[in-house]
Amino acid sequence: MNDQTQTHTQTKTQHQTRHRTIIAVSAAAALLAGTVSLSACSSATEQTAGSESGPLQDRMQSLVDAGYPAALASVIGPDGEAIDVAAGIGDLATDEPAPVDGEVRIASNTKMFVSTVVLQLVQEGKVALDAPIDTYLPGLITGDGIDGTRISVRQLLQHTAGLPEYADQIAADAFAAQERYISPRDMLEIALAKPAVFAPGERWAYSNTNYLVLGLMVEHVTDRALAQQIDERIVKPLDLEHTYFPAPGELELRGEHPHGYHAKTVGDLLDITALDTSFAWSAGALVSTPHELNVFMKALLDGELLEKETLAEMQTTVPAGDELWPGAGYGLGLQSYPLSCGGVAWGHGGDIPGTQTRNAVGPDGTAVTIAVTSLPWAVVSPDDNERLMQQYRIVVDALDATLCER
Repeated sequence: MNDQTQTHTQTKTQHQTRHRTIIAVSAAAALLAGTVSLSACSSATEQTAGSESGPLQDRMQSLVDAGYPAALASVIGPDGEAIDVAAGIGDLATDEPAPVDGEVRIASNTKMFVSTVVLQLVQEGKVALDAPIDTYLPGLITGDGIDGTRISVRQLLQHTAGLPEYADQIAADAFAAQERYISPRDMLEIALAKPAVFAPGERWAYSNTNYLVLGLMVEHVTDRALAQQIDERIVKPLDLEHTYFPAPGELELRGEHPHGYHAKTVGDLLDITALDTSFAWSAGALVSTPHELNVFMKALLDGELLEKETLAEMQTTVPAGDELWPGAGYGLGLQSYPLSCGGVAWGHGGDIPGTQTRNAVGPDGTAVTIAVTSLPWAVVSPDDNERLMQQYRIVVDALDATLCER
């Protein structure tokens, strides 16, 4: 792999007039009150070179050295100062360096946006957290051991509903799904053909189907497209110029971006940048940049998007720790992570063929997003669980180190 790297540091000051795991993955498939009034964020951007980017740049280069084609990172400190860096190759066909703060598919981070919309609807009195989903989608959620009258909106948001996964079947072959459109209702039909995993509320288990159902609920309650709701409620108020829900049939990324890579044979990286993400929809289709994802997370946790009481509900967690990040908890579309230096960070993360993203906001308000341009099993054999987990862990460790040390 070409060792070219690119280092750019951007300092961005955010002026605001008001206060303010993972998309489910298997070795075979990855995806993967009243309205709050918000003022837009404006920012002045100046490119500089500074020593502050050194440790962050080194961490990104270490991810490239470990086999990822490129690594992008953004940090926004408590004072609003931002550092953005990139390492590695953005296009293996041309050896073009990875662009700083390029657009990437943020996969399961989409769930934070969908949850925020749902919780705004709760604030508006249009949805009740503990009402059964059958209230809003009557007769739709039913199957073997599946009863929409017994599954609450809260349980869907928190992955305690027991609904079976649809994505393992839809995206088992990423390249076969690359240019294929599938509707949300067709995906739901695939999920509901399977039996329930457990009774509602019995335990926690991540399922993209939960957010598929929530996306359908948002559209039914608002009589508007989910993409429009995310755009009007979050993207436009925060002035996020590179955050969007791809239109049906939109395969290419709109702005400057690194290419994403996947593999049929480990190490034989193939370009999968052009991708129909209909299979991810409300569970993971959004596009953003590392910096803009940080802006969103900070706004969410600073109370710009939700009222204090609603945000507290969002941050009420159940245990969701695993081998990758022991001690993690899952709230309502928001995950908590214990840091090695103490304290808890809040964020999510996401995987989709071609991109892995890890991101969170630390106790002091520092926001960090790291994106690499392939999934671990594109560069490490999925049959070697130890190496596969290590390849995942190095990205998580880079996030932890950056939140702890900047």
